[in-house]
Amino acid sequence: MKKRLFSKIPLAQSIVTLCEVKGIKHIVISPGSRNAPLTIGFSENPEMKCYSIVDERCAAFFALGIAQQIHEPVVLVCTSGSALLNYYPAISEAFYSDVPLVVLSADRPIERIDIGDGQTIRQKNVFENHILYSANLYSEIFSEKTIEDQQVRQKQHEAQKHNQREVNLALNKAIEKQGPVHINVPFYEPLYDKIEKTTVDPINVPLETPVYQFSNILQGKMISDWNTAKRKMVLIGVNPPEVVDQKWIDHFADDPSVLVLTETTSNIHHASHINCIDQLISTLTVEEFKELQPDILLTIGGMVVSKRIKAFLRTHQPRCHWHIDAKKALDTYFCLTEHIKLKPNLFFSEFLPHVKDNNSSYKSQWLQIRDQRRERHTEYLQRVAFTDLKVFEIMFNHIPDNQMIQLSNSSTVRYAQLFSINKSFKVYCNRGTSGIDGSTSTAIGAALASQIPTTLITGDLSFFYDSNALWNSYIPSNFKIIIINNEGGGIFRILPGKEESTNFETYFETTHHLTALHLSKMYGLGYQKATNKEQLLEAIIKMYQNNESPQILEVFTPRGKNDSTLIDYFKYFV
Repeated sequence: MKKRLFSKIPLAQSIVTLCEVKGIKHIVISPGSRNAPLTIGFSENPEMKCYSIVDERCAAFFALGIAQQIHEPVVLVCTSGSALLNYYPAISEAFYSDVPLVVLSADRPIERIDIGDGQTIRQKNVFENHILYSANLYSEIFSEKTIEDQQVRQKQHEAQKHNQREVNLALNKAIEKQGPVHINVPFYEPLYDKIEKTTVDPINVPLETPVYQFSNILQGKMISDWNTAKRKMVLIGVNPPEVVDQKWIDHFADDPSVLVLTETTSNIHHASHINCIDQLISTLTVEEFKELQPDILLTIGGMVVSKRIKAFLRTHQPRCHWHIDAKKALDTYFCLTEHIKLKPNLFFSEFLPHVKDNNSSYKSQWLQIRDQRRERHTEYLQRVAFTDLKVFEIMFNHIPDNQMIQLSNSSTVRYAQLFSINKSFKVYCNRGTSGIDGSTSTAIGAALASQIPTTLITGDLSFFYDSNALWNSYIPSNFKIIIINNEGGGIFRILPGKEESTNFETYFETTHHLTALHLSKMYGLGYQKATNKEQLLEAIIKMYQNNESPQILEVFTPRGKNDSTLIDYFKYFV
């Protein structure tokens, strides 16, 4: 049995030990020299699962994908300098999506900053606008020559107390509040020395879990308001699968005064729900909007994709808006009245047994319109040409059951919103900041952590932007990527203000003629392409039969027709 070694630097020993005692097991390391003490400590620890990802931006999104699935902190380790800054896109996504990440950035000692030393930047509090906690540790001078000096020993003791306290606070915050924290760790050289026994025994500060009480007064008022309201709307944003018990979903289905609106990323399904919001409201008249306006809006989950529902609720505001979330409530519709700091199941268990169904035509009216929209949706898709919209219909009809579906941002997630998704799918998308920059890396991390067959559906720009994600030794063999290649940023063709010009094509749509073929060869992924319906159907079947290596299916659609097809789609509902 291989003997375990430790970094000789006490600070590195403390950090690794505290991560271990708090149950952190996944460590994503990017190569470097200054972070060697941490790399040694984690990679030598048999309790840790370490991953080596060269590109720090990809590493951070890969870690985010793992944490997204396990709901526990994942550690990121990088060297000093600009390496740390490459984490920022994923840090901001984690901050707004409530995903726990622990950033451990190695640094030079403070006296080396801003004196012209190499690979050195101002790392202290670098994420301060998008972080739950920033711990700035002290350098620990440690050598046989200084250990006998009483004054040095005293400073060393003070530094260790400060550092252990800060590491505890940061790690506890990531676990308790489910979000990113940053620990900046300055190291003196030498960096690579190892020992066979630890020299520190850091104090583990226990977690504190505050309990929020739902006051009887507030509960009574909310029950009274709910029971008298004729029009209640429940809007569910980004929501991990199986977070809300089915019995509470069924409860809403039985109340004729409650209309539930869900999104593709809500992961909640019921026959009585409006699951394609934009289908419903895209062509409503002013009078119909007034009829849809709720008395009470109850929201759960995270970000909402639909711009139309946000515009509607900001214009036709409810009398009350309650948001149910243990952590935060965003005033998205400018009318928030109550934030109930409970998890949805706990709130519903305390609230719904006391409410009664209200005789109302609110639900039936809008479900009738929903059903009419669904018929028109089917009619239109039967006659539509091979464009982005048709591709999404074919994909969702033929992707096998029980897949994790990871969606990239911009057009991809918006097209997905127009379809009734297979109930067995688990759907995710980085909607915290809605960026295109890390979708592939996130999907790979999520697939690895969940061990669920995973399909990433992505646009061409999002895929090429994050192509270093494939520089990764951990891609599961049953991982699939479907790229919708419309040779540019197709979403800009459907946004207001579009004009056909060289400037538009160059600076907004960013047209190109790239293909993923050569990337697939370089990284050893299977590759197919499709340019029409018949090829797409054949390729999808073939792709899901091959689980010996990751697969790419690149679907080419006509850049100049996608926008008119989508615009006409919404006109068809009139």
